[in-house]
Amino acid sequence: MAKRSKIPSMSSKKLIKLLEQAGAVFDREGRGDHIIYKREVGGKLLKAPVLESKKELPPEYSLMVFKQLGITDDEINKLVSP
Repeated sequence: MAKRSKIPSMSSKKLIKLLEQAGAVFDREGRGDHIIYKREVGGKLLKAPVLESKKELPPEYSLMVFKQLGITDDEINKLVSP
């Protein structure tokens, strides 16, 4: 398994685009400024809240969302590499 690339700060819009590239889909509106995305991995349905309309999200936040949706380090590398 390869080491995970450094995740840059990104906007909510960019994070959502990456999640959709990884196979996550919009599930529903959450509370406040969150939307819920879902992804099926190994027969399990995983869900994660994603902040909406933020200009900059810290890398730690994006990593947390990726992990909640079962996105592996290899998948993260493919998504965030230039």
